[in-house]
Amino acid sequence: MSRSVLFALVSLAFAARLVAQEPTPEKRGGWFTRMLHPFQSNPALNYKDLKLRGLFLELKLSPQPVKLSEVRQLEVRLTLKNVSKRAVVLDFPTEQRIEIYLRSSSDLILTKWTDNHAFEDKTATVLINPLEHIDYPETIATRDLTPNKVFIVEVFFPQYPELVIRQKFLTAP
Repeated sequence: MSRSVLFALVSLAFAARLVAQEPTPEKRGGWFTRMLHPFQSNPALNYKDLKLRGLFLELKLSPQPVKLSEVRQLEVRLTLKNVSKRAVVLDFPTEQRIEIYLRSSSDLILTKWTDNHAFEDKTATVLINPLEHIDYPETIATRDLTPNKVFIVEVFFPQYPELVIRQKFLTAP
């Protein structure tokens, strides 16, 4: 009897420790899924370019829904996180880091963020340490949007085409 009680207490303590841990942005599924598939990796973090491995993109748009009568600029916040255990180095040939496209639901490009920005040809290197992140808060004009339709924001790094993220949003009058 005492062995089964001891086993139950150890199991509960282990389960409580798993629940108390802060979730990582890897989104690997629940603990049961990880037990059944221990060697399955997250395809979103497995880029073909080995130096990009461990990078995670997160995109936030505001306000939601986009009220075109009140908003002339859509706030786009891209967060690039390094969830690996090693530093990641990114090299850029110009001052431009990201590109933002506003697309229609049929995937046509309506607005390019770089149309309103100029960049110098200054090379730069960005180092992202383990478990750190970089924020890119930008705005893009909403002049080509129409009310009551779904549009897509696509943000990517022109130097690294694998680092791309898309998000749909709805416009309101």
